Amino acid sequence: MNRRRFLQTSTASLAFAGVARAQTPAFKLNYILGSAMYGELPLETVITETPKTGASLLDVWPRKHGSQREQMDELGHDKVKALLDQHNVNIGCFTRYDLGPFNLTEEFAIAQKFGAKLIVTGAKGPKGLQGPELKTAVKIFSEELKPHFAKAAEHDIAIVIENHGNNLVESPDSIRWLLEFTQDQPLGIELAPYHLPQDPALLAGLIKDLGNRMKMFLAWQYGKGCMKPMPKDEELQQMPGRGPLDFKPLLQALKDIQYTGYTQIFMHPTPRGIPILPTAEATTQEINQSRTYLDNLVSQL
Repeated sequence: MNRRRFLQTSTASLAFAGVARAQTPAFKLNYILGSAMYGELPLETVITETPKTGASLLDVWPRKHGSQREQMDELGHDKVKALLDQHNVNIGCFTRYDLGPFNLTEEFAIAQKFGAKLIVTGAKGPKGLQGPELKTAVKIFSEELKPHFAKAAEHDIAIVIENHGNNLVESPDSIRWLLEFTQDQPLGIELAPYHLPQDPALLAGLIKDLGNRMKMFLAWQYGKGCMKPMPKDEELQQMPGRGPLDFKPLLQALKDIQYTGYTQIFMHPTPRGIPILPTAEATTQEINQSRTYLDNLVSQL
């Protein structure tokens, strides 16, 4: 190849690479706001605050963590739709631990009515199992879910199981087995780092294993826990950027799998049912502080 042809080829290759980079969208987190962060404040207040947190989607929680799901029925769904439209907010998810995975039929219809695609719940069952016993129990649970998957599919809804503490599905192995036994079913995982070892490498590896079956990433760390009263500064260590967990390896794993699911900045206050801070404004500011932390890390990837 002569010098002129080499330069032409090199220039064309660089130009093509530049176009490819320009066409590849930058990775970013798709935020959804959990109404439980505002305790039992009015649904209208939570809807109003949603865009201020960098989210256009709302995850609606019931009591005991919030009361916005009950408020929807009290206000009337037409009025709720009008409030959502007024603030350019949509409901993306309903969290219904209270109902469990086997009592969601009526909620499927409500979720479909509002355009939500996910219902998050838990997987209660035998506790303390390990190895083959745990795998067998997860398989039985998966079989019991089959008729409920069919109902969910009719409404274009995915049932999403959180790895909640003291549940059947709480460990990395149980999460992987659940996905193995529910292939081709409308089931996803809500990954809650709080309920897992606070090991960034382990959490990042699990994210890569879950791939596109993960539908919700709870940006939530253990910090100093959430099961007893403590000074607010200590309680807030559950929030990203407050406690010791380094989220950068987790975000790198999300980028590696090109994660397109929802990210929810989250914590639990004590007692449940109160806002994480005394006012809606302070709560929103705290969420935004964590969002800035996460977005700054994403920009470094």
